[in-house]
Amino acid sequence: MRTTRPRPDYPSVVHLTAEYWPFARTGGLAEAVRGLASFQAGCGHHTTVLVPLYRSVMEMAPDIEPAGEPFSVQVGPRREEARLLRLCSGGAGPQVFFVENAPYFDRSGIYGEAGADYPDNARRFAFFCAAALQQLPALVRGPAVLHAHDWHTALAPVYLRAVLAGDPFYDRMASVVSVHNAGFQGHFPFETLADLGLPDSLYDLTRLEWYGRVNVLKGGLAFADMATTVSPTHAIELRTEAGGFGLHDTFVGLRDRFVGILNGIDTVIWNPETDPEITANYSVADPLGKRRCKAALQRAWKLPERARTPVFGMSARLVVQKGLDIVLGGESLVTADAQFVFLGAGESRYEESLAALAAAHPDRIGANFGFTDRLEHRLLAGADFLLMPSLYEPCGLTQMRAQRYGAIPVARRVGGLADTIEDEMTGYLFDEYSPNGFDRAVRRALALFADAPAWQSDSRQAMGRDFGWAHSAARYLAAYQRALAAR
Repeated sequence: MRTTRPRPDYPSVVHLTAEYWPFARTGGLAEAVRGLASFQAGCGHHTTVLVPLYRSVMEMAPDIEPAGEPFSVQVGPRREEARLLRLCSGGAGPQVFFVENAPYFDRSGIYGEAGADYPDNARRFAFFCAAALQQLPALVRGPAVLHAHDWHTALAPVYLRAVLAGDPFYDRMASVVSVHNAGFQGHFPFETLADLGLPDSLYDLTRLEWYGRVNVLKGGLAFADMATTVSPTHAIELRTEAGGFGLHDTFVGLRDRFVGILNGIDTVIWNPETDPEITANYSVADPLGKRRCKAALQRAWKLPERARTPVFGMSARLVVQKGLDIVLGGESLVTADAQFVFLGAGESRYEESLAALAAAHPDRIGANFGFTDRLEHRLLAGADFLLMPSLYEPCGLTQMRAQRYGAIPVARRVGGLADTIEDEMTGYLFDEYSPNGFDRAVRRALALFADAPAWQSDSRQAMGRDFGWAHSAARYLAAYQRALAAR
């Protein structure tokens, strides 16, 4: 049973994150942290979330209020001002605080603009980590776990052990680093160490040094009591030379301190039976509303309304990772007896290619580069299949949402896709990263759709899967307890 009353046997949890839904996000990180923190708070953890106060936060939450007086933060040679603000949610969820420093965070982007990172990202996120740590004695109680997400917050465990060591409060605090996307690690020149207030002695192969540069994620992993990634299969991949993004030896060296735990989804928000964003509600017991959702999707993407033509949807950032190369390189888009709808923005080459295909084949291909949450809900509700031909996918959330909406995933057998899709039962998996591999998987899906009873059976099975946070939250609790035992 879930409760909102803090349980004395649960540790306090502090999430440090660069993204938090709906205030700041570029991908799945924001939703994963929000989902986990909200579930933990509902189960009885004293749960706190700290996020930088970006411009997007101020635009979406104008009623946030100061949580104390301004304070100064020392990072390397610089002493700069910060302030903590509180989200006034009035609910029973986690405490959410934002760290204010206008020069660092009051910008149009989170990590950069016009496809380029901000040149002071090391300073920005070091400041965030240092400011958050400084405030923790006033925010948390009892045995506490610092849960840092991705490289942007990986300096927090480093500061915890290398700078704040000897303080009883921080010495008792355990730390966990979660790797959501190991493709981003925080690489900086050696000189950055001094700028971040860290001694040169940390620049060695076991901690922050990586091919002649500082690697912030590597440092966080070295100092953390436990480390996680977002699916069991991806934990295996990261330990290989092919899938470890240059850090495979580090992940191997962590041994049993490194585990894979699947993300979950919010099963209240993503529920076709009650979803207010879709044309008609439906369920496993009463699936008729999905037909209306399909017709609405076809109309919205300016495609002919054809009930017996399968619709393949793809909702993703249009970047290399998501497999656009093999989709565009294959024959399915122009030869398959099907319609294809695309939702998402990204690299101009992919947007231009999809726009050209949609113009050349207006009866079978539609593309919308103006992503919104509402449009994704409507796409999943109306699509018969979901395309996720990812080059790599640490976890993925869209394939879980799609199954809940009865859209059968067609996906590569990588990362969390392999862990959440049952081949030929709740989806179609393929291994070969090539146009031919993609086309063969599409043909298998078309054969299923042609057999209406079989497709309906698989769709119902997919809708019955439980992708909520309960199981994953229990595994995080076990990781927290192991981390605390190490203190």
